[in-house]
Parts: sequence; C-alpha cells; structure tokens
Amino acid sequence: MTIDVRTAKTSWSTGRQRWLRGLRGLYRPGRVTMVWALVYSGFGLVCAVNRVPLFGSDGQAWASASGWAVTVVGLLAAFTCAAVARYGLRPALRALLWAACGLAGLAAFGLLMDVITLMVGQGVDSRPSAANHALAAAGALLLASTARTGRRLPAGACAPAPSAAPRPVLLAACAGTAAFLPYVVMKLIWVTGGTFAGVSGAQMRAVSERNGASGIWLTLESWGLDVTVLLAALGIFLLWGLVRPWGQVFPRWTLFLRGRRVPRWLPLAPALIGAATLAPYGVIGLGYTALATAGVVTMRSGDFPSPDDAILASWIGMAAFAVYGLALAVAARSYWDRTRSRPAAR
Repeated sequence: MTIDVRTAKTSWSTGRQRWLRGLRGLYRPGRVTMVWALVYSGFGLVCAVNRVPLFGSDGQAWASASGWAVTVVGLLAAFTCAAVARYGLRPALRALLWAACGLAGLAAFGLLMDVITLMVGQGVDSRPSAANHALAAAGALLLASTARTGRRLPAGACAPAPSAAPRPVLLAACAGTAAFLPYVVMKLIWVTGGTFAGVSGAQMRAVSERNGASGIWLTLESWGLDVTVLLAALGIFLLWGLVRPWGQVFPRWTLFLRGRRVPRWLPLAPALIGAATLAPYGVIGLGYTALATAGVVTMRSGDFPSPDDAILASWIGMAAFAVYGLALAVAARSYWDRTRSRPAAR
C-alpha cells in the first residue's frame, strides 16, 4: 500500500487551517471580554452580599459598597460588549470600553504589592482583595484589546529597527534611577546593622518578624540582602530596558535568545503594572508627607521613635516611588511608540 505524500501534506495543511480558524472563532472580538465581565460582576455581587471588603477596608458599609462597585464595572463591560456584538464597534461604544478599562485599571491597584509578597513567600493581606486585583488587571487588558479591535495595520507592516529613546525620556530614566539611591542607602544601613531615622537594624528586623515576614525575607536579611533593594535593582533594569536598544532585541549575554526580538508584552506588562501602582502611591504619599512636614496633618510615628523620624523615612520612600513610577510611565510610553509596527517603506 502506497501513501501519496503530497496528498497527506495537503490534508494535514487543510486540517491545520480549519483548526486555526476554529481558534479564531473562539476569540471573536469581545467574546472573551464578555465572559470576563460576567465573571467579574458575579464576583463583585458575591462579595457585596457577603460584605467582603475588596479595597482594604473592614467597615461593613464600605465592604458592601466596594462589592457593588465591582459589580457595576463588570455589568458596564458586559452590556458594552453585548452592544459591540450587536451593532459593531462604534465610536461611542469604543469610548465606553476605554472607560471600563480605566475603571478596571483603578480596581487593579495593589496587584504589584500582591505579586511581590507572593514572590518572597509571604501571604497576601486579603485573598478576596488579591483576587479582585488579578481579575481587574486581566479585565483591563481584555477591554483594551477589544477597544483596539479593527485597527489593523496595512499589509507589509514590520517592526522598526531597535533604537534608543529620545533624550528627554533618557533623562527621565536617569531621574528614576537617581530617586532610588537614597532609598537603597537607607535600606542597606538597616540591613547591615546600622541606625537611620532613630531605628537600628536589629529593631527593623524585629519589626519585620512582628509583621509576619516570611522565612525567605528574614533569611535574605540575615545575609545582608534587603528584598526591596533587590526589587529596586530589577525595577531599574526594567526601566533601562525600556529606553535602550537591548530592550527590543535580546543582547549577546542572553545566550540562546540573543539576536531575537523581545516580545512587546514582556517589558510592557510589568512596566504598566508598576507605573500604575507606584506613581499614584508615591505622588499621594508625597503630598501627605508635605502636609505633615508643614504641620497641617499629623503623621503617626509608627515603628519610629518620633513623627519627625517617620517623616524623614517617608520623604525618602515616597520620593523614590513617585519619581520612579512617573519615569516608568514615560519610558513605557516611549517603548510602546518605538516598537509599534509601521508600514514598510516603499
């Protein structure tokens, strides 16, 4: 019995094309987003009925309100996706999708902190709140993808050549890096046993133990390594990857990956999450610290000997988060523009 190789190849190719068309059918514009919206609204409804807080508050009234707010965001997204499926992606519906995307992005605030605590083997403060952060972040990405549906590039579009960011963006990256230096120095003083802002390294370790720090966290501190300093180093690495050409094509030291294009989502996903978390957190924190310095509000001393010591540490920490977060947002925007596919030159 003989097998026609050409016929077998043609049959396999036809079957593969049908399978790919089936996958594309499963991911029609808005279908996956609709499923997410229904799941998210149901999640919010359950939390509202059971008075489960989703935004870090234990108050009964606020706990119920936070659940209803999540439900409203999910229903807004669901009705908008249904309208898109019925009438197509009209400008008004696209605007509603972007509005729901923004609300979902706000609800995802705190996801970065959850990821960091899980990375160091430490449990999150609230599982429902962490689940809300993850669901909201996924929804923001799906809503943005749905809102951009239909904006296809012409045939022959290609990725641009690797390039460095413009000079203003490079200066922003320098500012973001420099802002972390005082923070790193403060943390290294504590982890090496020194005293800063009236608190010794031993006292800071006791605070970490009292706050439930994980074994990984405490072990690294015993080796003279602060987890937040390591994360700051990773953040600076990400920041410079966004503004330098090696963030678009894997460099030589990546061994088997060298010379290949870096997927856009690989640096953009953590950059957008980091910017959306650190920039508002740092800016609001700076504003509160400025008010405390001026005597308008009173800052509690917390684990520090006096409010003045707490204000000093707050200035260092909040300035680092605010400047770095804003620099990360600027760098991410530049990376987005520089790596976007463009029509091929004729």
